[in-house]
Amino acid sequence: MEDNPDSYAKKSKKVWTTLITNTNYLSGLLTLDYSLKKVGSKYPLVALYTDTFPDKGLQALRARGIPAREIPYLLPSVPKEYSQDPRFYDCWSKLAPFSLTEYDRVVQMDSDMMVLKNMDELMDIELDEAEQNGDGQRVFAASHACACNPLKKAHYPKHWVPENCAFTSQHDKPEAAQEQGAPPTAGIGSPNGGLVVVIPGQGTYDKISCTLRDGDKTANYDFADQALLGDVFHGRWVGLPYVYNALKTLRWKGVHDQIWRDDRVKNVHYILSPKPWDEKSGEASEETHEWWHEMNASRLADEGAKGYQDGF
Repeated sequence: MEDNPDSYAKKSKKVWTTLITNTNYLSGLLTLDYSLKKVGSKYPLVALYTDTFPDKGLQALRARGIPAREIPYLLPSVPKEYSQDPRFYDCWSKLAPFSLTEYDRVVQMDSDMMVLKNMDELMDIELDEAEQNGDGQRVFAASHACACNPLKKAHYPKHWVPENCAFTSQHDKPEAAQEQGAPPTAGIGSPNGGLVVVIPGQGTYDKISCTLRDGDKTANYDFADQALLGDVFHGRWVGLPYVYNALKTLRWKGVHDQIWRDDRVKNVHYILSPKPWDEKSGEASEETHEWWHEMNASRLADEGAKGYQDGF
C-alpha cells in the first residue's frame, strides 16, 4: 500500500527503488533521492521498507514527499549464517523489485549510493519482456561485482582475487570501460546487487522464490541476493559499465584506478564501512566521501529552508 497515494510515483510506470530496513541508512536514502532530483531524473524514487523500519523513518519520508511501499522481509527458507557480514541478512529483500508487476521497469539501488549524472537511459535499455519468465538472455542488467577483495577479508571466497575480476579484463581499454560493461560471464560472472535494472514479472520472481526455498543452493550464496542472481541467471544478464555502480573501492590505487574516471562516473556506491555519514565533513577517510558530504550539505540547506527539523 502506498503511503502517499497522490504522489507522482503512482502515475509513473518506471521507478527507482531502494530498500530501507532501519534509520542507520536513512540519511543515505534522503541524499540519494536528493541527488536523483538534482540531476533531473524524470522518474521517482520509491522507498521499499520492511516491518523493521520505524515510524519516525516513515514520517521523515512523508515529510519530503518520498513515496514508500512496504515489502516482505525476504530470507531463505534455510537460514544462512552471515555473522561476519550481518548486512547480508537484509540483502535478500533487494530481490523484491522482480515482483513489483505494477511497474514496467524498476531500477533497484542501494541506499548508500549517490547520483552524479543523469542516468535515465537505464529505463530504456533492452531487456527481456516479462512474458519470457526469466528464460531469455537479457533477464536484468547490472554492473559486475568486484572480485578483488582489496581489504583481504578472510571470509571472502578464495577465488575472489584480482585475476578473476571482470574489471581487470578492462584495464587495457579504459575508454571502452566507460561505455561498455564486460560480458556477464567475465571474471566470476557475478553481478553487484547495488544497482539492478529489472522488468518485473511473476515468472521471473517465481524462479527467485523457488531458489530461496532451496537450502542446498542458498547455503552456497556467500553474497546473498547477487549470488542468487548470478547463479539462477548465469550468463543471461546484461553487464553495465562501472559508471552506473561505481564502487568506491574501484578508485583506490592498485584496485581499478586504471579504468576509473572521476568525470565519467554517474553513480557512486559507498560500499563497506565506514559510510560517509559515519564521518564528519572535512575529516572523511577518502575523497569520494567528501563528495557525499557536499551533496548532503546542499540537501540539508534546502530542507532547512523548508523547515524540516527531524535530524535526518
